[in-house]
Amino acid sequence: MVNYKDLGLVNTREMFAKAVDGGYAIPAFNFNNMEQLQAIIKACAETKSPVILQVSSGARKYANQTLLRYMAEGAVEYAKELGWEHPQICLHLDHGDTFELCKSCVDFGFSSVMIDGSSLPYEENIALTKKVVEYAHQFDVTVEAELGVLAGVEDDVVAEESHYTKPEEVIDFATRSGCDSLAISIGTSHGAYKFKPEQCTRDPQTGKLVPPPLAFDVLEEIEKKLPGFPIVLHGSSSVPQEYVDIINTHGGNLPDAVGIPEEQLRKAAKSAVCKINIDSDSRLAFTAAVRKVLAEKPGEFDPRKYCGPARDEMVKLYKHKIIEVLGSDGKAE
Repeated sequence: MVNYKDLGLVNTREMFAKAVDGGYAIPAFNFNNMEQLQAIIKACAETKSPVILQVSSGARKYANQTLLRYMAEGAVEYAKELGWEHPQICLHLDHGDTFELCKSCVDFGFSSVMIDGSSLPYEENIALTKKVVEYAHQFDVTVEAELGVLAGVEDDVVAEESHYTKPEEVIDFATRSGCDSLAISIGTSHGAYKFKPEQCTRDPQTGKLVPPPLAFDVLEEIEKKLPGFPIVLHGSSSVPQEYVDIINTHGGNLPDAVGIPEEQLRKAAKSAVCKINIDSDSRLAFTAAVRKVLAEKPGEFDPRKYCGPARDEMVKLYKHKIIEVLGSDGKAE
């Protein structure tokens, strides 16, 4: 059993309370490798932003759970080296789908876990979430649950269509499950193809897809039902078109990739939404930089020469999200 506090990590309870009161959102950035983690910590140390390091079950399989734990511990020390005296870093399981997986992460030093029972019948979702909560809370580990279904693809999470969270269910669900935060569905989606072309309109000047707006009316109803309760948005990458264009220009094939407009995420961050998940954007930034280097220097074979620029591009992306979208800069001095 590894206690996350011994690794210098924090859970989400205090950072969420401050975010709800302060009208900003905590960045929840997924990572799979060293360069992503370096970029996240550098961006957050330079902006003094609290951060949630997210690990999916796919990332855990890819990178090895033991390595990830030591990487997270190293991230805390790296943040201090960068001058962030009191880093607020949470290590979070993203989309855990079984009690056993959540328990394993708690035992391995994660400070927060998500149990995603959204594909189950309502009562089964409550029962599974409650079981995880009862175990995790013994070790002061916070638990995120999900109500409603997001469309799209993220690692092992696949859904053809979304089902908005029903505001009339949230009080009962949160009370009976005991969860610390609730991921809801209001129109965000996993992956780089968040909407089908027929769901969008096209900008007549650029020809780019314009996605439909988020269901802020559903969010407002949920806020009324659960005042002050931490709400989470998954699938909130904006899919920056400059990265899509770089990828496509340098041999890639991402037709009609589209994400959530940043102005909508800014609006969400000022509400009870206090955690916003961003994964695809960093993948796009990484891939765009790597493709550009390899296209311009086809003889390059040193991974540092293309992973380094990719890391730098992700730092820029993360800082932009923190300062210009989420408003979390300066909240973890």
